[in-house]
Amino acid sequence: MKRAGTLRLLLDLSNFSGAARLRELLAGDPAVRVRCSPDGRHLLLLRPPGAPAPQLLVAVRGSGAELERAWPEDHPSPLDAFFLPWPARPALVLVWESGITEVWGAGMELGWRLLQSTELCPGGEARVVAVAAVRGRLVWCEELQSGTEDPIERPVAAFNYRVCVRTLEPSGEAGTNLGRTCVLLHHCPPFGLLASRKDLFLVPTATTWPGVAHILLIWSPSKGKVIVSAPCLGLSHSKILNPRQGDTWDFRTLLRGLPGLLSPRKPLAVHSWAPAPQGLLLLDFRGTVRLVQSHGGTRAVGTLQEAPAGPEGSAALGIFHGTLACVLGNTLELLDMGSGQLLERKVLSTDRVYLLEPPAPGVKDEEEMDIGGGLRMLSALGLFCVGWEAPQGLELPSAKDLVFEEACIYYQRRSLRGAQLTPEELRHDSTFRAPQALASILQGHLPPSTLLTTLRAELRDYRGLEQLKTQLVAGDDEEAGWTELAEHEVARLLRTELTGDQLVQLNTIFQALPTAAWGATLRALQLQPDGNGRLRSQALPDVWKKVLGDTTAGKETPNGILPPFELLCQCLCQLEPRWLPPFVELAQQQGGPGWGAGGPGLPLYRRALAVIGEEGNRPETLELELLLGSGRPKAVLQAVSQLVQKEQWERALEAGLALGPSSPLLRSEIFKLLLAQFAQHRQLDAHLPLLCRLCPPELAPDELLLLLQTHLPDEVGPPTPFPEPGSEPPLTVGLLKALLEQTGAQGRPSGPVLSLYEDILWDPGTPPPTPPRGPMSTLQVSDHPGLEVWVPSGQGLCVTDMGNHL
Repeated sequence: MKRAGTLRLLLDLSNFSGAARLRELLAGDPAVRVRCSPDGRHLLLLRPPGAPAPQLLVAVRGSGAELERAWPEDHPSPLDAFFLPWPARPALVLVWESGITEVWGAGMELGWRLLQSTELCPGGEARVVAVAAVRGRLVWCEELQSGTEDPIERPVAAFNYRVCVRTLEPSGEAGTNLGRTCVLLHHCPPFGLLASRKDLFLVPTATTWPGVAHILLIWSPSKGKVIVSAPCLGLSHSKILNPRQGDTWDFRTLLRGLPGLLSPRKPLAVHSWAPAPQGLLLLDFRGTVRLVQSHGGTRAVGTLQEAPAGPEGSAALGIFHGTLACVLGNTLELLDMGSGQLLERKVLSTDRVYLLEPPAPGVKDEEEMDIGGGLRMLSALGLFCVGWEAPQGLELPSAKDLVFEEACIYYQRRSLRGAQLTPEELRHDSTFRAPQALASILQGHLPPSTLLTTLRAELRDYRGLEQLKTQLVAGDDEEAGWTELAEHEVARLLRTELTGDQLVQLNTIFQALPTAAWGATLRALQLQPDGNGRLRSQALPDVWKKVLGDTTAGKETPNGILPPFELLCQCLCQLEPRWLPPFVELAQQQGGPGWGAGGPGLPLYRRALAVIGEEGNRPETLELELLLGSGRPKAVLQAVSQLVQKEQWERALEAGLALGPSSPLLRSEIFKLLLAQFAQHRQLDAHLPLLCRLCPPELAPDELLLLLQTHLPDEVGPPTPFPEPGSEPPLTVGLLKALLEQTGAQGRPSGPVLSLYEDILWDPGTPPPTPPRGPMSTLQVSDHPGLEVWVPSGQGLCVTDMGNHL
């Protein structure tokens, strides 16, 4: 069905204060400048210098006093005037060519009053040629007084301008705060200044030097950069320009670094400029409309049926619903922004038509004028709205129907039954009482006081979120705004079932704003370091259940979509890799049946390893920390084996010693692994005290010696008293003594000797008495139970007290 453009009367001018004067200025003076306040209640009309009185008129819709001012001939009228987007009260700025600036505010009872007066160019050393306000800043282009009229010096005088900026913010109930003056550009040509909600466009004028009249600049305060663009060449280049950090540019130096933009070109033949939310619209004398976007790119939008007759003709440009609206004389043309196709052409009854700026985002009109996203058009006949008429027969669903449709989607997603749930079933089935109650409240059958009491906190959060979105659309403090919005959204998603669209949305936020997303997760899980390199959490088990559960198990997911736990691990690996192992270790302590920490699926450390990279391409430090902190015997042994291969002996020993008494078998395996290395080379000798501490207390000396014998290197030749030069020193009894002592540290058993070598460990340091040298005919044995007879071959008999001496 073809759409039909509509021109609908919103208000008659009789609703404004000073309606007669307002109609007179709109119908009589084609050069009048018209501006609208952000709330849509105030209209500003400024006549050019030299025009008859009054030169300034501010009309108010509804209650309120108008402002009408006139200046004598010896005192010129303001160069420009515009409203400031202050939320507390409407504010107006008047700027004169001399640099004098006045800030006016409208109160509830006293009407308009002067808040502050200042000078932008103290001392009269400069002349303001253009001024604009963008995002709480006052920007102007001023000409420095050189006093030369020599034609040879004209190229120098053509760059005798500069662009300056000052912050302008409200202060208290009836005050303003003007910051210090910063210079954005030195030695530049005269620029016209056009401000959108986010960017400032510096466009060439009729007096701009022809060699640079094809160049325009785009300054983005939120991004701290300036873009130099040549629309006729299709080229652009960006530079850093942040006055808060003291950045400034010399225009001539700036262009010398961009020789491609200085190729000989004719000046831009532009009839009209118009800022728009999408960028800057320009209309040339051939009727072609182009859009210069905020990144410096230029694209053609379309060509009007009728071109401007000359530079004197009036033209107004605006964009709504993907449609370009152009008022040229008394003709209104609507073009599709995508294809440039002419959609509709209307002939108006007057050629004094002005397109007003759209209302500020989130600002609700007191009289709730429904413009449906269209453009407001002002003439002496009234305030009109240009938009598209809704197709006939299109019925919008009621609030009650929307409740049951949304509830149907919600319950179907949570239901386990295969039958499709319908809104009609929800209406009549008493099982689903929540949507029926909400539909009744929306229908007015029940008082909403109970609902408001219950949802007060949620409504407050929702209001704050809407205000935040409004700031983002307006372009105020974008970086902090996007961060806060991401934090709100992650916190909201963590309270939902993280499946399907919610999981995709969570992945998108982590990819776009990982720092903000992790900050929100940090608060949701209440993570805090404990001072020992570990993390602790006070979050409820339900929150951990959503984070640790593998929501994609057994389901097909789009490529790149990760479950919440994998998503957090990937984010930590990018932002703070050192906190990934403590996070995984903490997550393993939160487990529950089927949560991923104690369920039948992959253990959490394996899920984290899968995220940080393929095997063989993972960061070695991270992989080791994850394996050691997993608490799984195979993983810990794998990590210790890797440390042994890298000859990081102390780290391997500390990994074994870190295991508690509940893991004796694992400690024993690590000890045997390191004992094998101790038997083969001498690199562990320096760490022998740690190896002794790791030695299992139940290990007997003969078992220790058998383990050593198993791993001793094979002897190539006959034994020698000293090792060959350059060869590995052999294992000595002196090194073994500390280990053998450790094996007997639990105390000597009171029973019979279990090992031929065990008595060596119990030498008190005093040698035994010297046995008789001659043969003894009689052997006297004490009744001491610790005495035994030992008859070595080839020697006489001797008595040895095995309990005290060797």
